[in-house]
Amino acid sequence: MAGPSQRLVSRSMAFVLAGGRGSRLMQLTDKRAKPAVYFGGKTRIIDFALSNALNSGIRKMAIATQYKAHSLIRHCQRGWNFFRAERNEYLDILPASQRVDEVHWYQGTADAVFQNIDIIDSYVVDYVVILAGDHIYKMDYEVMLRQHVDTGADVTIGCLTVPRAEASAFGVMAIDANDRITSFLEKPKDPPGTPDNPDITLASMGIYVFSWPFLRDLLSRDAGDPNSSRDFGGDLIPQIVAGGKAMAHRFESSCVRTTPEAPAYWRDVGTVDAYWKANIDLTSFVPELDLWDTNWPIWTYSESVPPAKFIHDEADRRGSAISSMVSGGCIISGTEVRESLLFTRVYTNSYSQLLRAVVLPDVVVERHARLKNVVIDRGVVIPRGLVVGEDPEEDARWFHVSPGGVTLITQDMVDRRAAAQ
Repeated sequence: MAGPSQRLVSRSMAFVLAGGRGSRLMQLTDKRAKPAVYFGGKTRIIDFALSNALNSGIRKMAIATQYKAHSLIRHCQRGWNFFRAERNEYLDILPASQRVDEVHWYQGTADAVFQNIDIIDSYVVDYVVILAGDHIYKMDYEVMLRQHVDTGADVTIGCLTVPRAEASAFGVMAIDANDRITSFLEKPKDPPGTPDNPDITLASMGIYVFSWPFLRDLLSRDAGDPNSSRDFGGDLIPQIVAGGKAMAHRFESSCVRTTPEAPAYWRDVGTVDAYWKANIDLTSFVPELDLWDTNWPIWTYSESVPPAKFIHDEADRRGSAISSMVSGGCIISGTEVRESLLFTRVYTNSYSQLLRAVVLPDVVVERHARLKNVVIDRGVVIPRGLVVGEDPEEDARWFHVSPGGVTLITQDMVDRRAAAQ
């Protein structure tokens, strides 16, 4: 067991599961996996898990990819290429490539790790931190690793504290007074409370810590079980809960906050509504997620672009942005931008208005457009005079309108509308 002066992260690796499509994001994931979706003006969703690992001190990482991985792989090659093997640092991208046989791709989350056992062996690590690559949060994994070692757990599971009434959408834990997991329930109708508070439930974050020898043996045995679905949450974790020692790690104890009173921020931006809201929330006066914290930065691929530019100053033709985030390379030409988040190289033209808009890179907004409560996919050219967000029925004819009233606009949708007119 490591002594208190030894950093467990130096003996650990992060294995990031980044192969999922994220179909609830609709057309945003037609061309990219969910972890590669843009977030926060500059970053991709996967940057949060990778940055947490790097900031925690982990210098060995692997990313398992599967669905439409090119965008994700290209981003990691450009933005995460600073690891040096001579310093015992590694970041390997592991696409599903039929490494075990010529039939099977990754069959589940556990199988994605099993198929890369030889690569993990080559890292010579004692512990493996399994991470989902599709959530927004800041967390010090060293704290979770220390709990894992100190409690002698077979697995330690990162857990969110959620109101019991809302916990039916999660995989949840029943625990004893020492946070030992007594049962793992997938989306139960009647979620269990906790011994210290019957009104809250612990929900899985999809973060697991194992010792590598234990996990290696568990994966090998699971691979030989014809009845297994090769999934951590569906197979391996319930097995450990039943016959081993599974411990819950509460996110509040390792969440990275800028101030002690700040909330424990975690978001699954897996729907259009949740994605839009999490981005727009960043434009608030004091956002719950602090992207300006230099002590725990979110690392990403930083493009070489000029500063944002605002031009024209007439009564109805003023380039302005109020309560908004505008990234480098943008030109706001005679457009009023409010409560919006603009990614790199967005060009807007005169007499247009953007209100609560999330605009991905390389979008062009032509003159006289009015866009409200929208998400605009990368590279879309918004035609002159387009009005979105004022007539839901008209919007739904051409675009995807979410249950919460957010309109998702892609170039295919714009082209279809143009062809019909």
